[in-house]
Amino acid sequence: MARKSPAEKLEALLKTIREWERLRPRRSFYGLTLEQFKQAIQPSLDARAEIKAIDQQRAILVKRRDTADVRSFRLQRGVVYAILADPEEGGNGELYTAMGYVPWSALGRPRKRKRKAAARR
Repeated sequence: MARKSPAEKLEALLKTIREWERLRPRRSFYGLTLEQFKQAIQPSLDARAEIKAIDQQRAILVKRRDTADVRSFRLQRGVVYAILADPEEGGNGELYTAMGYVPWSALGRPRKRKRKAAARR
């Protein structure tokens, strides 16, 4: 049998409380009253609430990062273009290559395509 997911476990706990309240609110089971049971499972509920808050915060931080990245990469592109335009650096410079770009001298020249015999006529 498959194990329960965290959501299924939460639903099972909440269902136990709902049905206990509805059908036998004054009875004790396993040496616990309904209130004692609620107090005993509260750490589990609190941890789930903390996880949910962290997940929401993470989603906000990811959006903030993505927005900042747009500006950062726009700035980076400007810096790279400035390096290319700098007469002392340029596309064959050490800085351009060190930043991970292929120097222009290594790109080579485009090959000329040979014409087909039928196209010559």
